Amino acid sequence: MRLWQNCSPRGRISARAEHRSRGPLIVVPAAIWLLLFFTLPLLIVVAISFAERGRAGGVKLPLVLTLEYYQRLVDPLYLGIFWSSVRLALIVTLACVLIGYPMALFISRVAPRRRNAMLLLVMIPFWTNFLVRTYALKLLLSAEGVVNNLLLGAGLVQAPLDLLFNNFAVVLGLVYGYFPFAVLPMYASIEKFDLTLVEAAADLGADLRRAFLRVMLPLTAPGIIASVILVFVPVVGAFITPDIMGGGKVEMIGTLINRQFGVARNWPFGSAMSLALMLMVVVGVIYYLRSSQEKERPL
Repeated sequence: MRLWQNCSPRGRISARAEHRSRGPLIVVPAAIWLLLFFTLPLLIVVAISFAERGRAGGVKLPLVLTLEYYQRLVDPLYLGIFWSSVRLALIVTLACVLIGYPMALFISRVAPRRRNAMLLLVMIPFWTNFLVRTYALKLLLSAEGVVNNLLLGAGLVQAPLDLLFNNFAVVLGLVYGYFPFAVLPMYASIEKFDLTLVEAAADLGADLRRAFLRVMLPLTAPGIIASVILVFVPVVGAFITPDIMGGGKVEMIGTLINRQFGVARNWPFGSAMSLALMLMVVVGVIYYLRSSQEKERPL
């Protein structure tokens, strides 16, 4: 009898009404989670960014709204740090994409058993703490590390190379840390690509370079876009790797924000810089996605 009622028009209508009534309840847990762990902390940071700094640090109570710390952001010193962070993040992102795309292509075309093993090797770094991996890389590049010892033993250099506490060390550390975030999205996109399309382009007179640029690259662009976002967004605000590999000599916006909440105890200025960084990243990602979508539209 129940099955017949569900099959009847009246039963289907009641089922739809019941489904619609339960629909909003499904998103309640997610809404509560976002409210407690995203919206409220963000509102607290916004409120602190407009407050005054206390004498001993922190925030002065009662709150007095001020734009002092947002006005300090336009100082050439901090604008230079912002630009330096963006420049290093772009270099790291470009390096990850240029190295990761051929690797993702190679992994997607090997036998399934070898493919799974290679994907496992790419994901193994996720099983180790990020801080431990960064310190391990620092030991490898130190003056007494493996790299310098091999170069000295082979007679390629006469003295240990200065591989730490510079932009090179920071870029290398960031590429090493975030490289898997670039490979996996591109692999997911390339693995679905049909190579017969490249063969068809070759039959129509296109050489390998043109077939790649006109056929394969546009069709695998979603994976590249995902890789760019997954790498650029965390790198531009990174502070652990620049602090360890840079030794305090390479200033990025992430290390500056960390210092404001730590040693300087200037919470309002740190909050203002955090919100400015978040706004800059969001605007940049939205612009990048829109420009990519416009390029993919047929003429």
